[in-house]
Amino acid sequence: MNNSNRLINETSPYLLQHAHNPVDWYAWGEEALQRAMQEDKPILVSIGYAACHWCHVMERESFEDFQTAALMNQYFICIKIDREERPDLDHFFMDALQATSGNGGWPLNMFLTSDGRPFYGGTYFPPQSMHNRISWKELLEQIHGAYQNRRADIEEQANNLIEHLQKSNQLKSNNHLQVSQEEMFTLLQTQKIFNNIMVAADQVEGGFGNAPKFPQTYTIQYLLRYHHFTSNREALDQAVLSLKKMMRGGIYDQLGGGFCRYSTDAYWLAPHFEKMTYDNALLLLVMAEAFQITADQEYKRVAEETIGFMQRELQAVNGGFYAALDADSEGEEGKFYTWGKKEFEQILGADAAAIAALYDVTEHGNWEEMNILHMQKSIHEWAIDIGLSELEALTLLSEAKTKLMACRSIRVRPATDDKIILGWNALFNQALSKAGQAFGEEAWITLATQNMAFLLSSFENMSNGQLLHTHKAGISKYPAFLDDVAYLIQALLFLYEPTGVLDYLEKARALMHYAIEHFSDEDQLFFYFTPSFQTDILVRKKDLYDGAIPSGNSIMAWNLHRLGLLFDQQEWRKRAEMMLETVKDAVVKYPTSYGIWSNLLLEYTQGTHEILLLGPEALPMGKKLLTLYVPNKVFMAASDTKMGYPLMEGRLLGPDTQIFICRNYACSLPLKSLEEAMDVVLTKR
Repeated sequence: MNNSNRLINETSPYLLQHAHNPVDWYAWGEEALQRAMQEDKPILVSIGYAACHWCHVMERESFEDFQTAALMNQYFICIKIDREERPDLDHFFMDALQATSGNGGWPLNMFLTSDGRPFYGGTYFPPQSMHNRISWKELLEQIHGAYQNRRADIEEQANNLIEHLQKSNQLKSNNHLQVSQEEMFTLLQTQKIFNNIMVAADQVEGGFGNAPKFPQTYTIQYLLRYHHFTSNREALDQAVLSLKKMMRGGIYDQLGGGFCRYSTDAYWLAPHFEKMTYDNALLLLVMAEAFQITADQEYKRVAEETIGFMQRELQAVNGGFYAALDADSEGEEGKFYTWGKKEFEQILGADAAAIAALYDVTEHGNWEEMNILHMQKSIHEWAIDIGLSELEALTLLSEAKTKLMACRSIRVRPATDDKIILGWNALFNQALSKAGQAFGEEAWITLATQNMAFLLSSFENMSNGQLLHTHKAGISKYPAFLDDVAYLIQALLFLYEPTGVLDYLEKARALMHYAIEHFSDEDQLFFYFTPSFQTDILVRKKDLYDGAIPSGNSIMAWNLHRLGLLFDQQEWRKRAEMMLETVKDAVVKYPTSYGIWSNLLLEYTQGTHEILLLGPEALPMGKKLLTLYVPNKVFMAASDTKMGYPLMEGRLLGPDTQIFICRNYACSLPLKSLEEAMDVVLTKR
């Protein structure tokens, strides 16, 4: 057995973690698939990602074991996939797993016929059978035996599964009547969405549903916007409660900033400790909106700390942001982030008791005999408890954090997944733009501009104009997926607003043409996850759910609506309407699974403001306007009129900056002040 397998030539940190396993791993590709056909062997596909705790556990227990590896090598062609490099394959095999078992998760282990059709799968398997769960070695023997002795049954199962996956992916518009937007999308539907969200809401601990709890930022966003349009206080209270519980909980790194993926309990105390770029992007976006509504400075503090974390720990020298930080260090989940009471006291001395009272640090610990730092009350309440002014308490806390971070910095750090993913960077770019606007932080806009320059220069294949998905060590590879393209279009639209750089709008329009050409389904309605020129997957999936990250289709509907207004593309606007109309019933019934769609439906019932600032002070006035909360808008600001932009056509420049508030290109008389403009916007909301 060689000291390394074929994965040694890969760039994915996850694949490289397995490069020295005794398993004869292949990466997904023709070499492995051809060998399976030639030897008529079943294929074992194992999917995970670098920050995945249970992936590491199964590797240690099974993939590093020589006896287990010998079985895998004898019976199967073994393929390792990084789900973040190939989300298309991950989606396909996850759908297959859920169809056969009803379960999902990672590591995802799927068995395929020699020609690549899935027939059986599961997630984590222990090295010895326990708790009614078969051991990995026993499963390998059983699958091998079935493939040798019951091949016809396996072939039939594989065919039925492929047929099921193809049928479940078919979506047709259910609107055959020509009805107005007002009839399609109604206030009653938005009320039902709100009611269905509140059924799932935890009104004590925040969030939605039971443990494990995920941030569900788009659902919080809906509540903020629903409050904005209806003045419903319950909606605002639930949104604020959810954000505050997360910001003060263990899911948030109280020392270093940044959010973990989710909480394993209902109280936001014990997270799954991996930190992903996309979670921090999505939480920044919704915190910016919460700040615009409430002006609560706690959102700004947490936003500053989170962006600081991203720059300090996940920003590459080229301006991109890495994918994730691992949950584990030194083989233990959360070891980097947790504290013992004695260590805490040694570092902080006389201040330890006060800081421990804020962060719930005790002798016995709050998690596996250690302490996860979390705040049980606000800093204002804590300051009163310890007899200090809020400013004095903040100073004390800042000094303590500096000491604790200095100590933490010499610990063994969790591994960094240092690939740079186009879509996740585009999400964080959006967050920088929106947070920069909401909080009036020009440095964050500059950071977004620098990051966008990197994305536009590094993710396009110059030989054929195709966008690419992932980048590492100067190399970009794999065709971009729908998420990548959709998020990038949205990021360009967001970044245009505070910068006024029309090239961003032009690039967004060009990318929309690219998406329509390469991703549209046969009905020119929804979009496939994979481009038409990608050929190594059995079923092209259309993903509609807004899960851990937004559905590419929901973002594309938003993009079509916005670009349709900016460039007067009626066909794009109608397509967005039809996409939403087709999924509308599911959106109303299951809003926590369709958060972005829910927000779009809400906007359709309220209408979209078309806001144009034109004249010598357009950009600085525009930046002031962008600090205000107007979620249903398209926005342009320019010192003079530009050809090809319908909102600007026919406008006469005057000596003063003019503000136009329009609906479907029917505009108010020119306004001269932001106050007048906001009066018009708010009375028409």
